[in-house]
Amino acid sequence: MSKSQTNPLLCDPVTGTCEMPISEKSIETANILTKNKPIKIIYYTDPICSSCWGIEPQLRKLKLEYGDYFDIEYRMGGLLPDWSYNSGRISKPSDVAHHWDEASLHYEMPIDGDVWLEDPLDSSYPSCIAFKAAQIQSEEKAVKFMRILREKLYLEKKNIAKWENIVEAAKIADLDIEKLKADYDGDAKKLFQEDLNYGKTLAVRGFPTLFFADANNNKLTVYGSKPYASYENALSALFPEAKKKNISNTNTLALFEIYPTLAPKECAVIHDISVNDAKIILEELYEKGKLNKTSIKNGTLYIKK
Repeated sequence: MSKSQTNPLLCDPVTGTCEMPISEKSIETANILTKNKPIKIIYYTDPICSSCWGIEPQLRKLKLEYGDYFDIEYRMGGLLPDWSYNSGRISKPSDVAHHWDEASLHYEMPIDGDVWLEDPLDSSYPSCIAFKAAQIQSEEKAVKFMRILREKLYLEKKNIAKWENIVEAAKIADLDIEKLKADYDGDAKKLFQEDLNYGKTLAVRGFPTLFFADANNNKLTVYGSKPYASYENALSALFPEAKKKNISNTNTLALFEIYPTLAPKECAVIHDISVNDAKIILEELYEKGKLNKTSIKNGTLYIKK
């Protein structure tokens, strides 16, 4: 696909990315500083990036197996400023619906593309700014907030550019709504612009992009949705001393104490089993009354009781 045809919402399953149109060549110049742990990961993402939803299984496993060795810094990409792109095979919101249904099948993660038919988003900027506002309160709560926003978008077909839907997610993430609104209207916009500017210095051209860096500023980049080994190998190459926690035999129900919602693909990647086997395990737990679940046309999300 030529750059002139690149549309940010047309995520390429081959590269596993949602690419941004670039007008000029960027140069990777920025230093990445580690702080408390041997490795720093800078993760460029966007709440409405379907490929980023597609790497949730790998990212969650990486945190479980190697979380002692890295800090992860979430940066917002601003995937959809508005609909002025009018490029590629997507020129209006309704064009995204079928594409998201295809992405759901490709990534084996639940996505209902009908949000683009029923209540389409005009931009991803409001949800990006809301995430930066959440980060001001708590990095941990902000990450939970991002997950809830995505679940509302992909499963509940909620337009997360609308403030009332942002508030709904923020309440579940236990954020202070009054402060969130004040920061959303204030400092969060500046922080979001800083993310966009920093992304240019790092030559971010699409999402997801993960930059791994060690204390000597040696860097490795994993671009796009890749198999788990790609993320594991990047970390191990920069910090060979890292010892993997054995989590494959972790009790499935215990995972919900860490991650309150899990799709079968996430369970499968974490346990290193097939998606079908994960579905059987999760469905048995649901039938025993141990879990709740939400089912949509393209999959299921299991929820801690």
